[in-house]
Parts: sequence; C-alpha cells; structure tokens
Amino acid sequence: MANKDAPFGFRPVGDLGSEIQNGGTTEYDILPGLATVLYKGDLMQQLAANGTITSFTGGINANILGVFNGCYYVDPTTGKPTWSNYYPGGITPAGGGLIKAYVYDDPNKLYECQANGTVAINAAVGKNTDMLYAAGSTVNGQSNSELNVTTGNGGGVPAAATAQFRIIAISRDPDNSDASNDNANWIVKINESVYTRLTGV
Repeated sequence: MANKDAPFGFRPVGDLGSEIQNGGTTEYDILPGLATVLYKGDLMQQLAANGTITSFTGGINANILGVFNGCYYVDPTTGKPTWSNYYPGGITPAGGGLIKAYVYDDPNKLYECQANGTVAINAAVGKNTDMLYAAGSTVNGQSNSELNVTTGNGGGVPAAATAQFRIIAISRDPDNSDASNDNANWIVKINESVYTRLTGV
C-alpha cells in the first residue's frame, strides 16, 4: 500500500527503554529579530556566540540541540503575550523582551520522521542516516524536513558510517509503514546530540 506523502519534520514518540514518557521540553532563547523561520518539528542548534538557538539545516558532525516545539513572545504590534507553534522570523518583542523557545532536547528521545525515498527494513534498522532540510509551512507552522535515504540531494542510503540519526524501527502508523514504497515513516534517535558529544558548542 502506498504511503501518504506528508512530511512533518521530527515528531517525538517516546524514549529509549522504560524511561518516564513525559514529553517535556527545555526553554531556550531566540535572539530578537532573528530572520530565520523555525517550524514545529525542525531540528535546532545552539549558537556558540550567545547561546541562543536557530534552525539546524544540515552539516557534518554538527551538534544537534533537539526538536523545536513552539515559542512564546510579546507581540510587537498588539503587545499581547503570544504562543505560536512556529517562529515566523523577524520578531522583536514589545518592550524589548526575549523570545522563549521550547525544545525537545532529551538525547534519549525517539522521533518519527518520513523518509524521502524507499529503503528496505533490513537495510535501514540499526544503520545511520542524515536529514534533508526543507522549509516548512507558514499556514500550519509544520516542518517539511525528512530523513535522507536516497543517493541524491547530497545524501546516501543508510549505512554504518557516522551520521546524524540512528534508525531504530519502522513506524507503526498504518498509513506510512510500508517500507517497500517511498515516504515510509521511521523511528530514529539523534546520534549527534549536543548533550552526548564530548566537544562543546
């Protein structure tokens, strides 16, 4: 059965082992005026210059902070406290306050993500792969990034070599669990987490 082609970035689905599944996030700062749009489900990285965060769009051996889950700021036009599931870019809060971002950053967290092509289960589970960044939707604020399992777009089929993610299992979503077709969803864990690497930001 064909899978539904509807990328959504990275969606938390639990943790390794029997850890408490609380869906918790950590609060980080977004630099006021940051032009980059941050979508729900996007990967985040921390900036060495000031500790604020921005979107992670790819890179070899880069430290991934976690997955974006919305932000809070005081709207510069209305002056009202505002929650948004994505950061639209270019926001400087009223009164000069900070923009607070909420990020899934537990290095043991598992995520579901759609693949950009086809890869067999026996060629995927236990292997490593990278992500393929795509700008999300400003209509619903959702990420459009995918797992890069094809040889195009600078990526490659999952392999034992170091990469951003470890593939744990095929999704149990009945609409997106056919590994013999494009766009199956996979369960992955971040390999290159800022909280598991020995080098600092």
